[in-house]
Amino acid sequence: MPNLNSLQDLFVEQLQDLYDAEQQLTEALPKMAKAAKNPQLQQAFTAHLTETQGHVDRLAQVFQIIGEKAERKTCKAMKGLIEEGNEAIQEEAAPEVKDAALIAAGNRVEHYEMAGYGTVRTFAQQLGFSDAAQLFQQTLDEEVAADQKLTQIAESRVNQQAQ
Repeated sequence: MPNLNSLQDLFVEQLQDLYDAEQQLTEALPKMAKAAKNPQLQQAFTAHLTETQGHVDRLAQVFQIIGEKAERKTCKAMKGLIEEGNEAIQEEAAPEVKDAALIAAGNRVEHYEMAGYGTVRTFAQQLGFSDAAQLFQQTLDEEVAADQKLTQIAESRVNQQAQ
């Protein structure tokens, strides 16, 4: 367990957690895309995989900016969220209901990530890492857009079909 004696220490720990979370997600998104039946949902998961790979790269860039080694700290929250997504994948359900469950799992992941990126952006600003804060804002904007896309797919078609 690392010592957290300063905001800088906490910032690095949060980065390590997000770095792991994003890498876990790069493994989970292809499974979610494969399990989805709705073509828009498949495409949304596939597109977010590409973005997520970019998020991993941005986090590595931030580690460079702050002079730290890019290391992972197991993100237990993402592990749990992915497990819930795996339960949705394995559920015996009508395809439309499974799609609704996948969207729910995806929205939970996006909300977790939005909280994480909002936090590290604020820490970066406080610590004077304005370049890092800009990178976090860019990622945060993408996470919000991914969440909105999933919600739009749910509200425009999937939830009605699942009903």
